[in-house]
Amino acid sequence: MDKFKITLQYLLPKHLLSRLVGYLAAAKLGFISHALISLFIKAYKINMQEARHEKASDYASFNEFFTRPLKDGIRPLVADPAIVAHPVDGAISQLGDIVAGQLVQAKNHDYSLQSLLGGKAETAEPFAGGKFATIYLAPKDYHRIHMPVSGTLREMIYVPGELFSVNPLTAENVPDLFARNERVVTIFDTEFGPMALVLVGATIVASIETVWAGTVTPPTGKEVFRWQYPAEGLNSIRLEKGAEMGRFKLGSTVILAFPHGSIDFLADQQPGTVTRMGTAFANIKSAKTAD
Repeated sequence: MDKFKITLQYLLPKHLLSRLVGYLAAAKLGFISHALISLFIKAYKINMQEARHEKASDYASFNEFFTRPLKDGIRPLVADPAIVAHPVDGAISQLGDIVAGQLVQAKNHDYSLQSLLGGKAETAEPFAGGKFATIYLAPKDYHRIHMPVSGTLREMIYVPGELFSVNPLTAENVPDLFARNERVVTIFDTEFGPMALVLVGATIVASIETVWAGTVTPPTGKEVFRWQYPAEGLNSIRLEKGAEMGRFKLGSTVILAFPHGSIDFLADQQPGTVTRMGTAFANIKSAKTAD
């Protein structure tokens, strides 16, 4: 059955299917939308008591429900400036060292950091020998992404690609999964050097948004697009720790990369660990002045 599921993903028109689902998810269909949302809540056992609006009828479309805000204070932010916070609700898939430019995807599957970040060696070079973490967001999770530390946006990169599912089964069976799926790469300057925060698309992920650019994907294309941002001034973008930086419309994966010697993950952070946005993730070891 697992082999059949993987084969089916290669055969399906994933972009067409995802865009169709995205269109339907954005539609305001009245009681039909409310019924679908109610079914989704029951199927995935979503704790709506955490949501700012608890009833299915509070949401005009499925997308409004899926990107629902939480009640104020429901995700306390670790205040210590020497601690990296979790950026999302989800579960850790993998984390550890970046070895020879490779990240662990799953057992017996590594992939290239340079490819993940859009193909340029100079983008990946600051993270050589550093640390990475991959966090999977299940359909039941809160789907807004927040800043794990304060940072100033340096670059955003849209990388076109496939839209395979990013669930654990696919990660174990599709080579280079995260470096072949459509994604939005963001590079921030922080007190300890650069930080990469990558938002990976997946099957039926209708779109990826950032707070400064709105919807980045769709539309799709075959070219890599890059946007540069100034370090200061009118057009600079600085986001404080805990601030929302983006969101998925339907579930996916976030990948973080940090420079060598900059952070250490806390001992209780392991593959399979459930994450909650704002809780402690790693210790900051050193501070560096951004270029």
